[in-house]
Amino acid sequence: MNAREPVKHNPNQPRTMAITGGKGGVGKTSVALNLALTLARQDNRVLLLDGDTDLANVSIMVGLYPRKTLANVMAGECRLEDIILETDYGLHIVPGASGVQECMDMGPTESLRILRALYNLENRYDYVITDTAAGLQAAGLHMIAATELACMVVTPDPASLTDAFSLIKVLRRRGYNRIPSILVNMAQGASQARSVFQRLDAAAQRHLGISLHYMGGIWRDETLRQSVLNQKPVALLPVSDPSCRQFHTLADMLDVRLSQLPRRKAGIAAYWHKVSKRGSESPLKTVTKPEPETESEAHTLKDRCLQAVGEIESVFNAGPIDPMLRYEAFTRLFALLGSTLDSDAVEIVQTGLGSFQWESLSPERKNHLAIHLRELADQISPLEHKAEPAEPPQSLLREPFYDRISFGEQDRLVRVLKEQPADISLDQLLRSLSGNDQGGSR
Repeated sequence: MNAREPVKHNPNQPRTMAITGGKGGVGKTSVALNLALTLARQDNRVLLLDGDTDLANVSIMVGLYPRKTLANVMAGECRLEDIILETDYGLHIVPGASGVQECMDMGPTESLRILRALYNLENRYDYVITDTAAGLQAAGLHMIAATELACMVVTPDPASLTDAFSLIKVLRRRGYNRIPSILVNMAQGASQARSVFQRLDAAAQRHLGISLHYMGGIWRDETLRQSVLNQKPVALLPVSDPSCRQFHTLADMLDVRLSQLPRRKAGIAAYWHKVSKRGSESPLKTVTKPEPETESEAHTLKDRCLQAVGEIESVFNAGPIDPMLRYEAFTRLFALLGSTLDSDAVEIVQTGLGSFQWESLSPERKNHLAIHLRELADQISPLEHKAEPAEPPQSLLREPFYDRISFGEQDRLVRVLKEQPADISLDQLLRSLSGNDQGGSR
């Protein structure tokens, strides 16, 4: 059903957050919906943007089946207000919000019309929550960047942690400087949730140079699983119910975290407008960039290039450099080198690798680097038939047992051991027991 339009206007920007994850199946949509319902139950005006897929999964979880989504708004078939769904506690849902990225492919007039409508809409709420697409797709990354806070949902499954780490790494590589919050879903208890977070946080500190924020945990229980099947979120249960109460705890944790973050001056619509404008301008810059036409201009470019290299060298020699700054600098340089993969670029890569002082690396880092170089080699030129790894010796696969054929009965072995002189070597003893002693010694 269509929602009534909120009459109250929030003079401040709403608090915005993205519920995201590195992979599907972690319960991200369930967390987003139950959290949004809990905040609405606490007399907040809440807008939930279903940006997971165009199938409007959020609304289906509350038994609503939208007739139109944001795609219909973009096609000019209806207004943004016409697609809003309202459910319990006055929670408003925008189905198919992932289509907002398509605004970048529209003309300036049409995209501005939709984004202006989204701007007017979001400012009527206290909270705007986005259920993003899982993974590393551009739409999901933009939805995270458009909000104040990214809440990443993980589970104890190691694959979930690996995918979450990859997502954090890609976000950092693209200039995302805010600290993600981690919510551990489907945990067996507080101890396991904290342990799962610590493993991910340790990896982020070691490889990315950042410490993550712990948002808390959601425990695995049958009530929560059954609520998805019944299309009745646990946030609708009495507050005294353990499954419902944990989302009230999560809402409290969220408010504490948001109180630590400054309010953004621009909302979600303003971010998408900026991205749309930047996307439309960048091709023009590429096309209109002049190429050097004279020897004087070429000489100037050479001087500028050498000067830039000298500046980089002086900066990195000045003292310890933040790992992320170093990562960003050299990643951009390698991307520039890789834009034209000709024989000269290959020669530069070979020369650069040869200039490294590999002998100064610890054995652990040498092994780590060798593994990555082998993977890179396989990507560049994969072998059609890789040699099968040699099977381990049969003796390594067998359970330990006493060999009566070689050594006789165990009581005989005990008797012989007692009779042997104290200075006999173990080799001699075993050969004599198995009948292979030829009287010689090593």
